[in-house]
Amino acid sequence: MRLLVAEDERSLNRVITKRLEKEGYSVDSCFNGEDALSYVEMGEFDAVIMDIMMPKMSGVEVLKAMRSSHNDTPVIFLTAKDSIADRVAGLDAGAEDYLVKPFAFEELLARIRVMIRKHAGHNTNIFTAGDLILDTARREVKRGGVTINLSAREYDILEYLLYNKGIILSREKIENHVWNFDYSGGTNVVDVYIRYLRKKIDDGHDRKLIHTVRGAGYVLKEEP
Repeated sequence: MRLLVAEDERSLNRVITKRLEKEGYSVDSCFNGEDALSYVEMGEFDAVIMDIMMPKMSGVEVLKAMRSSHNDTPVIFLTAKDSIADRVAGLDAGAEDYLVKPFAFEELLARIRVMIRKHAGHNTNIFTAGDLILDTARREVKRGGVTINLSAREYDILEYLLYNKGIILSREKIENHVWNFDYSGGTNVVDVYIRYLRKKIDDGHDRKLIHTVRGAGYVLKEEP
């Protein structure tokens, strides 16, 4: 999953970003509202973690601009303020959640998972396709009851395919979703990782789950 952290307190921004990356998320970060708006206009994110008080544009202003352009990426506000008025302003602007600083990082992780899950229309941390099971809370993957060890990037791609089960995803869409703006790899990187995934997910099974759609991209589906 790809996240944006918009927080003008640079030390806190770095801590949040590093912790999220350690949890397996692909993360972009910025330090003011104008840059935050540019990021969400140019990229595709599963969620935005945004400070409500930032230079150039406030978090509320960024969120209002997002919603006015029909960008429904879920947003959780971070703020040192703890007044009911601030919470109401953020939620009324279209934020999904609100977390007062200082906060426990585990709570932020839990709220991110819930927010992404709701946005995707799911009410569980468990995603399945046939006998394939992915647990987003534990970052655990099994097929036929056997645990499959995946690299962080392999997991991210599989999770994205499962979130969009039955939907054809182009190589560009997968790359833009899984890698952050700092990525400068080769053009066939998605094909390489799909090959890795097929070896681990489909090899040895009669029913293949990851399919190539010629000229379009890839799709994960249960039927052949």
